Amino acid sequence: MATAPSQQKENTLLHLFAGGCGGTVGAIFTCPLEVIKTRLQSSRLALRTVYYPQVQLGTISGAGVVRPTSVSPGLLQVLKSILEKEGPRSLFRGLGPNLVGVAPSRAVYFACYSKAKEQFNGIFVPNSNIVHVFSSGSAAFITNTLMNPIWMVKTRMQLERKVRGSKQMNTVQCARYVYQTEGIRGFYRGLTASYAGISETIICFAIYESLKKWLKEAPLTPSTNGTERSRSSTNFFGLMAAAAISKGCASCIAYPHEVIRTRLREEGTKYKAFIQTARLIAREEGYLAFYRGLFAQLIRQIPNTAIVLSTYELIVYLLEDRTK
Repeated sequence: MATAPSQQKENTLLHLFAGGCGGTVGAIFTCPLEVIKTRLQSSRLALRTVYYPQVQLGTISGAGVVRPTSVSPGLLQVLKSILEKEGPRSLFRGLGPNLVGVAPSRAVYFACYSKAKEQFNGIFVPNSNIVHVFSSGSAAFITNTLMNPIWMVKTRMQLERKVRGSKQMNTVQCARYVYQTEGIRGFYRGLTASYAGISETIICFAIYESLKKWLKEAPLTPSTNGTERSRSSTNFFGLMAAAAISKGCASCIAYPHEVIRTRLREEGTKYKAFIQTARLIAREEGYLAFYRGLFAQLIRQIPNTAIVLSTYELIVYLLEDRTK
């Protein structure tokens, strides 16, 4: 029979493995949408000029004038531009550091979340909302601090535009370039925005855990054959739906930090600090600029989070069942 410390170690390794697998699967499937989202968030996005007719008041004839307005292109326009000018491979820019970083980041996150939940359950009411808030916040803080250099390189690679036939920097070359031009501090650009984004993680997991608890307590409609497999299948798809709902709500509420973080990670821009960047965007582009790329984010993150969390829960379920 396993001792308590060895059992805890097995549980930690289980959550590390399950989190890493879930993150890797999600990253591969949703990489093109992340590239498009990052381009939409960038200050270097080529805005389209649209001319709106406007009636000129105070004239005898009431003649119309044309008012030019800048409009950011949509998801499909950015996709078309990338395919035409850079080729399909550019839709997977940054996948290398993403795969290098996503497995350990998800593994670290879920292991920290599981461990923190154990600790906070001993302080607060077990499995209450406050436990989920503190657990997810602690895990996100540790993960963001450790993984920011990798996400910085990934963002730089996604923002790099190329001409067909030209050679782009790979992950190592990009990392070396950041170090040579900006030093160690360059790898931590956007970290303050990532810390602000902890609110998104907290909201997501608070909603997810509440929905998960509701799914466990909700009476299931009995199946025709009443098999355990049918019940497990229902739980799995229920968890996918819970993850999708929770991430969708959290993304809509906390999205502006993503735009600020991308601006801070751009090369050679005027954006230097979190508050300064937020003020510049609001003054120069208006408040709607904080939500550029939100649609791409939602159709990327909702299925991605559903895949990650449901894969994580499934692996934990299967491995825990096998170790019993």
